[in-house]
Amino acid sequence: MPPSAYEISWFGDRCLRVCFGEQNTPETRVRVLSAFRLIESEDFEKRFSLTPAYTTLLVRFHPLAVREPERTLRTILESHPSGACEVEFNLIEIPVCYDADFAPDLESVASHAGIAPPEVVRRHSGAAYQVAFVGFTPGFGYLTGLPAELAAPRLPNPRTRVPAGSVGIAGDQTGIYPSATPGGWRLIGRTPLRLFDAHRANPSLLSIGDSVRFRAIDRAEFESIHRTIEGSV
Repeated sequence: MPPSAYEISWFGDRCLRVCFGEQNTPETRVRVLSAFRLIESEDFEKRFSLTPAYTTLLVRFHPLAVREPERTLRTILESHPSGACEVEFNLIEIPVCYDADFAPDLESVASHAGIAPPEVVRRHSGAAYQVAFVGFTPGFGYLTGLPAELAAPRLPNPRTRVPAGSVGIAGDQTGIYPSATPGGWRLIGRTPLRLFDAHRANPSLLSIGDSVRFRAIDRAEFESIHRTIEGSV
């Protein structure tokens, strides 16, 4: 990875912040993802804890475990000529019911886009997405790839409780609430899948870099999937 591709700065006395650009572009996200995977694969002693975002990577460490953290980090980042770490990503299909009961903001998103609600559903479920990073709450994936015309502002007054599985839009992002939390994203549907389960080997259904496709389902299929999942717990 060319040294000019990133900048490292201190973020407190136990964190380093690696910046790969100022703009949230596909190229910048690829740099963040490549660095994330490279450090994961090369940090054999697991001295670093990584938190990726759209343009940055936060690297936490214990001062007694790493004597020269910045130098160590640079050595890892520059250890691969191309800066890439070859990994395979999952393709996750997520069933979503866009019925009115699950989509209190579908009408407002449609109005903002100047199209009918069914067209919002068609375009939202027809796009290809990628998990840029996971944050806010365990298992919440920030997905890029939302059709530009569906971009909509956050609610002026966030809800105090958003049901688990709710699919929302905020700006040019879409995402799914893994658990019931407050939130200000515009809700356009709901999935019966569990996005986060601490009892699973991999608690989070979504991981950075994964590809995501939404599949529109009716209420009957939603209830069937929900019963199956709840019955297996």
